[in-house]
Amino acid sequence: MEKTDNRVLEVLTLELQGEAFALEASQVYEILDQTQITEVPGSHPFISGLVNVRGKVVPLADLRLKFGMSQTAATIDTRIIVIDVMLEGEKVMVGILADKVNEVTELTAAVLQDTPKLGMKWRPEFIRCIGKRGAEFIAILDIDRIFADNDEASSGFGASTPDQNAA
Repeated sequence: MEKTDNRVLEVLTLELQGEAFALEASQVYEILDQTQITEVPGSHPFISGLVNVRGKVVPLADLRLKFGMSQTAATIDTRIIVIDVMLEGEKVMVGILADKVNEVTELTAAVLQDTPKLGMKWRPEFIRCIGKRGAEFIAILDIDRIFADNDEASSGFGASTPDQNAA
């Protein structure tokens, strides 16, 4: 049976290690070129440091580590997406690293499907839904849940970092 729902979700598409992801465009504050990152000793590997966004100190997160992917060096395409996240009922500005930012696009509700509970590379609760554009699947992130999660063992917090390997 074909869906006829005409509602539209506007998303920003991005790539993490060749995988297509998206987040709601309404959560995006700004997209920055790679900038100086101030490392914070003792922080979780997922929070890679702090960046200056128009005079504001903003924590920078690496979603690759949250998803159990390996950390990679920045390239000419690396961007910082500054977003608003709800943490404990409060809106907080956070930067996330993206290997590449593609575009802002619209996905109709007809092409959005529930996240499968099996066969996913990532924890299904981190994915709000799956969108389909042509032959490509796009995982729409549940960014508030990603940042609210504190389960180190299954969230990528336990992934090794260069500092842990340099003993």
